[in-house]
Amino acid sequence: MPVILKYLTVYALSALKIIFGPTLGLAYGFSIMETTLLSLLGMMSTVYLLTYFGPEIRSLSLRLFKAKKKRKNFTPKRRRLVSIWTKYGVAGIAFFTPILLSPIGGAILANAFGGKRSEIIRWMWLFGAAWAFILTLLTRYAGWLLEDFGVI
Repeated sequence: MPVILKYLTVYALSALKIIFGPTLGLAYGFSIMETTLLSLLGMMSTVYLLTYFGPEIRSLSLRLFKAKKKRKNFTPKRRRLVSIWTKYGVAGIAFFTPILLSPIGGAILANAFGGKRSEIIRWMWLFGAAWAFILTLLTRYAGWLLEDFGVI
């Protein structure tokens, strides 16, 4: 497989869930910095897309799928997310996005709670870079731990 295709694969999968980037990037033999950068850029592409075009994407999807399903307002998961938001704001959501949420989930959540675009982008860059680097290092030097816990 050509290197550019490997780069695009790591980038695209990181846009969905950031842990895919370090595991696949290191499996392809990329350096720690290459893997970290591709993982971060993949995640941030999703965050930018949903932060700047989220309302348009939402209205389009509602028109296409005509969502009429009534959902419960307060579930245990939603209560937890609201408590994170009220305690920590955008920074809390951004901190948990790479490890617990996905870039998609974190961006949607931060926007849904009314975070400012500049704050969302700033905090996602900060915590995205930190977690991408940490996850890449963990995958490289402690990958056997991830195998033991069934993550990879």
